[in-house]
Amino acid sequence: MKELKVDLGARSYPIKIGSNLLQTLGEELKNLSFGGKLLVVTDENVYPLYGKTCLESLKNSGFKVDVLVMPPGEGTKGWFYAEKIFSRALDLGMDRDSGIVALGGGVIGDLAGFAAATYMRGVSYVQVPTTLLAQVDSSVGGKVAINHPRGKNMIGAFYQPLLVLVDLDTLNTLPFRELRSGMAEVVKYGIIRDASFFNTLYTALDPTFSQEKEFFQDTVYRSCAIKAEIVSADEREGGLRAILNFGHTLGHALEAATRYSYFNHGEAVNYGMLLASRLAHREGLLRKTELDLIEDLLYRVGFLEFPQNINVKDIVQGLKYDKKRKGEKTIFILPEKIGRVGIYDNIAEEKVEKILKDFFKEFNKY
Repeated sequence: MKELKVDLGARSYPIKIGSNLLQTLGEELKNLSFGGKLLVVTDENVYPLYGKTCLESLKNSGFKVDVLVMPPGEGTKGWFYAEKIFSRALDLGMDRDSGIVALGGGVIGDLAGFAAATYMRGVSYVQVPTTLLAQVDSSVGGKVAINHPRGKNMIGAFYQPLLVLVDLDTLNTLPFRELRSGMAEVVKYGIIRDASFFNTLYTALDPTFSQEKEFFQDTVYRSCAIKAEIVSADEREGGLRAILNFGHTLGHALEAATRYSYFNHGEAVNYGMLLASRLAHREGLLRKTELDLIEDLLYRVGFLEFPQNINVKDIVQGLKYDKKRKGEKTIFILPEKIGRVGIYDNIAEEKVEKILKDFFKEFNKY
């Protein structure tokens, strides 16, 4: 097992990464002095695979525990299902000493974390991410939220877990599409912060994702280490943490334009990173040789076929509801070289439209 820490003073917490860790969940929570009742929030895909193991571990450690199983998918990340968590917590008589366990991917982690942040003004929770994307990104850093029809993650909070427990064995049951989605976020870390990590991925990444377990352990650990370093320095996104949004501005707009029903999050971010990198090159910020390397790796990760029923206007409209927007300015994170990005609020809308129109022409969509 590998371990690292998100260093936030009194709110610091460990990230533990290894195999056969789900069986230790109860012991881990006991060591954290969890008290009261526990509610495990999971989804219909994850529960049959890992629900029994987690519930047995918690019960064997003396916890009184219940489970709430949600439908899978981005559509679950809204008020309707948040209220289901609140209602179940009230039915169980959960108080401020109670806790929530988020067992699943990014949707469950964000939703359960949001419920934990707001139920009785905050109860403890832990993240047990079961997808690659959640393991390297959404489970770390304390961003919890639900979506609004006009924009992704528009209603949320910064609320840190007490523990992130990453069992790499859950990747064995992960569909190829989910591996691709998570690997997009992995590549992001190399582009924004670590050229050496990018080069490792460029050399080792097989488009079939058939690497040995050691590759995934090292990959998850390095991704978490980069995010932990950034979050420790800037918890509430006052500056540095904004670079984690590379690919997300346009990626979120793509998700919103397709009503969160077409792309997985990482698939949209992969397109977002491609478009942002092309925009950076067009602005004279990124050399063509580096753009080619970035594009090559992004294409190796792979793209979901672009949908037919979407246009430039839909995407540009989505940018207007980006939560990082300042006044009338959309904030873009653009690569200046592999391993370094900058924060830009001076990119004219027509330049973004031009990049999108050229992209649509390339794919015969515009």
